Amino acid sequence: MKKSFIGAVLVAASVAGGVRAEPAAKDYTKETPQERAARMAWFNEARFGLFIHWGLYAVPAGEWNGKAIGGIGEWIMNHAKIPLAEYRPLVQQFNPAKYAPAEWARVAKNAGMRYVVITSKHHDGFCLWDSKETAYDIASTPYGRDLLRPLADAVRAEGMTMCFYHSIMDWQHPNYEPLPSWDKAREGHQPDMSAYVKYLKAQLRELVQDYGPLGILWFDGEWEASWTHERGVDLYNYVRGLQPSIIVNNRVDKGRKGMVGMNAEGDFAGDYGTPEQEIPPRGFPEGVHWESCMTMNDTWGYKKSDAKWKSSQDLIRKLADIASKGGNFLLNIGPKADGTIPAESIERLAAMGEWMKVNGESIHGTTATPFPRLPFRCTKKPGVLYVHVFDRPADGAVALPGLKNAVKSARLLAGGAPLKVAVKDGVATIALPAALPDANDTVVAVEVDGLPEAAAAPLGQGPDGSIELSAFDAKIHGSTLKYEESGDNLGFWTNDRDWAEWTFKVTKPGTFDAAMTVACDGKSAGGVYQLKLVDQVLDGKVESTGAWTKFKTVSAGRFIIAEPGEWSLGVRGRKAEKAEGLMNLRSVKLTPVK
Repeated sequence: MKKSFIGAVLVAASVAGGVRAEPAAKDYTKETPQERAARMAWFNEARFGLFIHWGLYAVPAGEWNGKAIGGIGEWIMNHAKIPLAEYRPLVQQFNPAKYAPAEWARVAKNAGMRYVVITSKHHDGFCLWDSKETAYDIASTPYGRDLLRPLADAVRAEGMTMCFYHSIMDWQHPNYEPLPSWDKAREGHQPDMSAYVKYLKAQLRELVQDYGPLGILWFDGEWEASWTHERGVDLYNYVRGLQPSIIVNNRVDKGRKGMVGMNAEGDFAGDYGTPEQEIPPRGFPEGVHWESCMTMNDTWGYKKSDAKWKSSQDLIRKLADIASKGGNFLLNIGPKADGTIPAESIERLAAMGEWMKVNGESIHGTTATPFPRLPFRCTKKPGVLYVHVFDRPADGAVALPGLKNAVKSARLLAGGAPLKVAVKDGVATIALPAALPDANDTVVAVEVDGLPEAAAAPLGQGPDGSIELSAFDAKIHGSTLKYEESGDNLGFWTNDRDWAEWTFKVTKPGTFDAAMTVACDGKSAGGVYQLKLVDQVLDGKVESTGAWTKFKTVSAGRFIIAEPGEWSLGVRGRKAEKAEGLMNLRSVKLTPVK
């Protein structure tokens, strides 16, 4: 290994901006709410960041010994069961001669992003900078030059915040435990987590002191048993001791609940939750910070065979959805081994940037929607409510039931055209143009008095007496069923004990036709469902609609609601044998029989 830092050198290496030479003996998990709010302020204002997964795994790009390897690209060492002795020679093939950090930073800035997080070290242990702790780094490659310093300089030159991802898990280090299951014959392995933690801390000290001040240290790989809660708290305090202002994600500790990304109940270290490849169906109480990290296709690291790209429209709508729930969107790119960014990624970031040039004020510096229930995504700032309209409603209007603020005016962010506002029965309604100016997401800026606030509007009957029960409004019971933002539906209905429930108020009783808007592919059709309204039951069979994303409205039968008051309707089901799920359910509608 390379020679470690000398204490005197460490002291001399302290940089400005709150970066300390050595961690202080302090428990940073005990800071006051005010201190934490001040430290998180830039993160909450940013809302949109760039994730970069780059390393040796970009060389094989999803193939090993001429064979395509399944799974995500940066895990190829694991998925292909490659011994370290065979994987390590990739160092001699990694030569990103076309690396253009200034261009990378401009791409991120033009997309409307405010921070950049790059993998300083992923699970394979290879380092993108010249670490004094190991020779397994960029200095040993044909390229031979630091990749992080020029990017950090370029990111800051564009006015963005520099951050690093750093893996706790390390498949190559001789002291890390457990030894990878596919490489048990490796020579020189001496499990010693205390020794490994010293190595981990020494590298983090390099990153914070030599490249800081940093915005975030984004940890990952904390799930193995060798990493404990006690180690997590210790590492959190160590990093905060190096730079008290730094933000550390919750993967430094053991609290994260899988891909959902939020912490289980308990006293865990970490400043924010990290949902992975998904968006929470609801927001969180004020003071809960979170960030959805997501790929543009299916993989984080570059994999040349992965062509499952999300559309620009989908990514723009995900950004709006996340911001409407008070979160940040960390969107990933996986550069190629030569240092270029895939054209598909550039194209999508450019499209998002064009949308952000017009609508960025509805994302940056906003907080979550004030509405507990509304079919539109909304963000807010003092004096302004931003309504994100994905698809034009059938009645051509945006209704804001429960809004407590007086509406002064409304306008389109795209073009600035004023919109007509009407108030009836205390509900402000905004008329939309016949054609929305942006098919991705048309944003309506509604000027109000004060910070937008809204009261909970209970589910009830519309003017025509109908009752619309959307997936968004359902109370979900069970372990697998969940709300899917991408299709505004309930999905992953794989457990027969899971069910959905709605409670609503009826003022005009009578006889109602029940209809469901559902989707199911041909392979999974054949399941049975049951709608239950108190003691009334409607049974049905799930038919194919052609695809999980192709929705169709089907009749379910008829209910009698004999008297006004509060009612509850539930939907249960049993999927067909070997089916992927019961169905995707977007809504249940009860229409009065004339």
